[in-house]
Amino acid sequence: MTQYQEKAKITRFEQLSENIVRLTLYSPDIAAATKPGQFVMIKAGKGKDPLLRRPFSVHQTTSDGHLQILFKVVGRGTDMLARRKEGEEISVFGPLGKGYKIEKSKPACLVGGGLGIAPLLLLAKSISRMKMDTSKDVIILGGRSADEIKALVKDFKQFGIKVLVATDDGSLGHHGFVTDVMKNTRLADDSVVYTCGPEMMMMAVKNICAIKGLQCQVSIESVMACGMGACLGCTKHTKDNRYVHVCLDGPVFNAEDLKWNL
Repeated sequence: MTQYQEKAKITRFEQLSENIVRLTLYSPDIAAATKPGQFVMIKAGKGKDPLLRRPFSVHQTTSDGHLQILFKVVGRGTDMLARRKEGEEISVFGPLGKGYKIEKSKPACLVGGGLGIAPLLLLAKSISRMKMDTSKDVIILGGRSADEIKALVKDFKQFGIKVLVATDDGSLGHHGFVTDVMKNTRLADDSVVYTCGPEMMMMAVKNICAIKGLQCQVSIESVMACGMGACLGCTKHTKDNRYVHVCLDGPVFNAEDLKWNL
């Protein structure tokens, strides 16, 4: 797999909610090489501070060389990135990691919670282009409130796949969790579930899949210093007592291969 380091120009800045930002970057080499579920490492500041890059799932790519990242302002690095302006250049390295393995012949169920929704947009786009029939596919998205995910729901609906929504406060869709919606949704017996979100949510999705007898792929979020396996800071424990690197062996794994001990 080839990685690139590009000076990517910010072509669009979107403030989707009070603390959720979407950046569109012109990064033609990385955009062309990225597969659904992969990520990039981005230098948040203009100088050497902060020293380390930050990992971001690729939210979407376009055929004209653009890619998007979606993030929540939660710390100093993301705060600095959220203050960057259209026309500025930022250093982007990627694509990195192993993404989702799309089963073209099987129905898909995408389950995203919070900022875990980010990598699923590119996945939904890819599925809609690869499959002639998406009538058995479903996308289930969850967030704290309508303000947090309303704009994202609209983006997912453009692919013609059924979209179901849950919010913690009931301001949009089901009042409750995405897992509630998943439990009550009739899925095809051979469906493959692709999920990303808080680990507690993904563990619940994995358990539902086990009951229903469905395959489940999970995208693990982890703190990373390098994104290439050198720092050993993103290890994950497997069911057979091995340790894997989220950045190299993931971030997407088969749910049943991991040890879930939350």
